[in-house]
Amino acid sequence: MARGKVQMKRIENMVHRQVTFCKRRAGLLKKAKELSVLCDAEIGVFIFSSHGKLFELATKGSMQGLIERYMKMKSTPAPQTEQTMETQTLDAKKEINWMKQEIEILQKGLRYMFDGGAGTMTLDELQVLEKHLETWIYHVRSAKMDILFQEIQLLRNSEGILAAANKFLQDKIEVNTGPNDFMPIATDNTYPLTIPNGIYEF
Repeated sequence: MARGKVQMKRIENMVHRQVTFCKRRAGLLKKAKELSVLCDAEIGVFIFSSHGKLFELATKGSMQGLIERYMKMKSTPAPQTEQTMETQTLDAKKEINWMKQEIEILQKGLRYMFDGGAGTMTLDELQVLEKHLETWIYHVRSAKMDILFQEIQLLRNSEGILAAANKFLQDKIEVNTGPNDFMPIATDNTYPLTIPNGIYEF
């Protein structure tokens, strides 16, 4: 089932807001860890909840070390020399060429898969395709687990709300119906407790 587009505005329902915060916070920290591992980057993340609770992540070393490094970089910006700009240009060209090769391999892999294995691919290309397929499967499973977790949380919240509503109604019934409301009904009619023997005679 397709998920609806989420409106980028404050969630008014406190329960839904807390569920969304927990889910997206976990997703953000997970993405930061993945970026750090895949690209060998140092990442620091601060998150303050609406209640003022602090969540932080330092992928390498400590958060204090990252802050000191950041302050040092801010206080002494590196001058942009001509050699530095030329190096950045060469790096950008290398990255563009690498991305072009990746795109060509992926396009070739898609044709290979959709045509039922028709065509030829080298061992290196198949290994690259396998790596990407494993990554895609991981992301699909991760997205599926996130959706299942969110649905479980919503069901648990609904269960709590229904239980609270049920208790409220039970308390209200007990208040409205005291012990004197269930008096036995008096009647003058008497009914025999025994059945005449003649009824079952054939």
